[in-house]
Amino acid sequence: MSVLTRDEAQNRAQLLDVHRYTIELDLTTGEETFESRTAIRFTARADGTTFVELKPAELRSATLDGQPLDPAALTGNRLPLADLAAGEHELRVHATMRYSRTGEGMHRFTDPTDGETYLYTQLFMDDVQRVFTAFDQPDLKAVFELTVTAPDGWSVLANGITEHLGDGRWQAAPTPLISTYLVAVAAGPWHSVTTEHRGLPFGIHCRRSLAPHLDADADELLEITRQCFDRYHEKFDEPYPFDSYDQAFVPEFNAGAMENPGLVTFRDEFVYRSAVTDTERQTRAMVVAHEMAHMWFGDLVTLRWWDDIWLNESFAEYMGYQTLTEATRFTDTWTDFGVVRKAWGYDADQRPSTHPVAPEAVPDTASALLNFDGISYAKGASALRQLVTWLGEKDFLAGINTHFARHRFGNATLADFIDSLATTTERDVHAWADTWLRTTGVDTLIPVVTGTGSEHALTVEHHGTRPHRIAVGLYDTDLADDDSPARLTPRERLHLDVPQSAPQPLGKRPALLLLNDGDLTYAKIRFDSRSFDTVRACLSALPDPLTRAVVWNALRDAVRDGELAPADYLDIARAHLPRETDLALVQGVLAFAGTQIAGRYVGPDQRPAALATLGSLCRDLIRRTEDGDHPGLRLIAVRHFIDVAAHPETITAWLTEGTVPGGPELDPDLRWRVLARLAVLGATDEDAIAAELDRDPSATGQEGAARCRAALPTEAAKEKAWAAMFASDDLSNYLFTATAQGFWQPEQADLTRPYVARFYEDAVALAARRGPAIADAAGRWAFPAHAVDTDTLHLGENCLRDADLTPALRRKLVDQLDDLARALKVRSI
Repeated sequence: MSVLTRDEAQNRAQLLDVHRYTIELDLTTGEETFESRTAIRFTARADGTTFVELKPAELRSATLDGQPLDPAALTGNRLPLADLAAGEHELRVHATMRYSRTGEGMHRFTDPTDGETYLYTQLFMDDVQRVFTAFDQPDLKAVFELTVTAPDGWSVLANGITEHLGDGRWQAAPTPLISTYLVAVAAGPWHSVTTEHRGLPFGIHCRRSLAPHLDADADELLEITRQCFDRYHEKFDEPYPFDSYDQAFVPEFNAGAMENPGLVTFRDEFVYRSAVTDTERQTRAMVVAHEMAHMWFGDLVTLRWWDDIWLNESFAEYMGYQTLTEATRFTDTWTDFGVVRKAWGYDADQRPSTHPVAPEAVPDTASALLNFDGISYAKGASALRQLVTWLGEKDFLAGINTHFARHRFGNATLADFIDSLATTTERDVHAWADTWLRTTGVDTLIPVVTGTGSEHALTVEHHGTRPHRIAVGLYDTDLADDDSPARLTPRERLHLDVPQSAPQPLGKRPALLLLNDGDLTYAKIRFDSRSFDTVRACLSALPDPLTRAVVWNALRDAVRDGELAPADYLDIARAHLPRETDLALVQGVLAFAGTQIAGRYVGPDQRPAALATLGSLCRDLIRRTEDGDHPGLRLIAVRHFIDVAAHPETITAWLTEGTVPGGPELDPDLRWRVLARLAVLGATDEDAIAAELDRDPSATGQEGAARCRAALPTEAAKEKAWAAMFASDDLSNYLFTATAQGFWQPEQADLTRPYVARFYEDAVALAARRGPAIADAAGRWAFPAHAVDTDTLHLGENCLRDADLTPALRRKLVDQLDDLARALKVRSI
């Protein structure tokens, strides 16, 4: 299939003005395909030739202004419209379309719990062509009128309010002007909870089998929705621009959520059927806030071309965290951002595939799809947080409101946004954009402290090109009365600009000097020697969790850069994590220590000791939480204890008894987690997996069983799992991922060694056959990440050099191989 180039999109936008789509979808014609009829009214501004896009199973008919077009003229995904005369036209297309099992286009899912079927669209980038015919580019906005025929007993959700006309036909209210990729449909026997707020209908929806779990959280979800909605109306002059606000939790969704106007779709793992921590609830709330921000950033005002993805994602990311902090009970969201999202951005920005937040060269849609990463989200949001620090929130919001007023229901570029900001401030925002949004890489800030006695000064050694406005934390030690670490007492924070005009006076040298305290900029930081000694001894005594997050991120960066031995990181975690109270920090440190350090950064001979350290740490956390006052902390500790268990006896006893002594009881998620670890250790079998699946036949249970079966340490299990992933196209996106997650295990390196070389050939064929979503999953989850050796690196380099790779798989392999080379470097220390 042809990808759309930027030049082609610009030429078509100059030629056409698209007015209205009238779309009829018939979802009653079978399990494999559906019928799609599209009428497009548009104007050609001049005589010319262009094309329209669709990806049908069969193109049944097409007419232009009543004259038939030859279906055989369809080449790939393009139907040519030759010799258009200037003036108004109507194109009508009837096509049969295929349902998807990869989360792209019209995804079809049958719930194994009750046999009910659900459909939903994900039309991002160019997948609208899998559902209806379109001039598929973001700057050809139009009104969309949608009619859907669905089976009896189903309800249909869409961008606008839907009305049941009878006989299974549903009519959606016409949309305002929106882009093709934002059209949305969700059809099935949904369980719905509805309400009204400020005169608008609000609804939340899920599969019927998840109804009790959605009902249990409905008050929380709707409260978060109302609070964010109200806060955005305090920030933005432009009111919410659509006629309703539905949030549908849908199965096998590839992303976290999608900002379809009036119908946001979420992965339905956010409907919690097992115990979760408050940080996980905060994450769900942040996604709600993020997607609602898109109603303005992305839907009301939409990027002109995909080089400005950041105008959607960076803003929604920043606004999501900031608004959640301001408007809800989740007042500490920036700690989680610092630990989870910012690390994602730092990692992405140090790989060969890095790109500017606002890249100037995005030649086509295939290239654009690769830029939905930690740079467009986390780095961009970090840059905006730094911009607000430098500019001031009042001027920042004034610029945003100018931007909305100028471009409502239209399209805009980086230049448009910066021009809007420039109207509200005398600062040089154009220069700021050039240094922050058009450059790549992570700056590094290193403190240099000089002086004696009570007269010391700070000079910040700056490796990089961006200006930074930062806070500097100064902490003095205060000996504790018990055996806990010395307390750290903060002085008043300093605020300075980097590069500096002169050294910053400090007075008496502090025990700990922390650059970027408060995490207001995007840069790696280092410690002077005295401060590092204080960190080792007193990290858990820092009073603010966001400060501790900055320190933990600095330690993480030092490990990845080969400046701190992995064993030293584990020692610091062992000493201080048992005293940590912030759930995001505990989860983030244990995840990095378990996945990266124990899984990749130490060799096979050191892995048992690393697992033992982490197991002992988790035991301490479990003991500390026996009083029941910290259920979230205890749940995190239990999860990670299971993941690092080197011997099966303890977790087998938990599974047999159905509970951890002192709690929690093993809910379905914990039971599958235990069984997966037992499979890795060779302490369970197919009979036990089948019995657990009988106990939990849900979609999540199916995924758990696939993960466990792939993790069994037998040649037969590995060959069966490999064939399911690479020799067949039967696995859905979620079942593929679950199988891949179970397949590679460090404990089974000898057993899986023959598959390392097979991966490259088989993944190339799979990606070409099944498309970007499965290519992404294969590159992320089916890659042999545990095989940290030069042979694996060379195999991958040869594949990149010699194979004909799809863009999605190439990007994943470039990133994975860079991470592999980094792991080899860390191991060599």
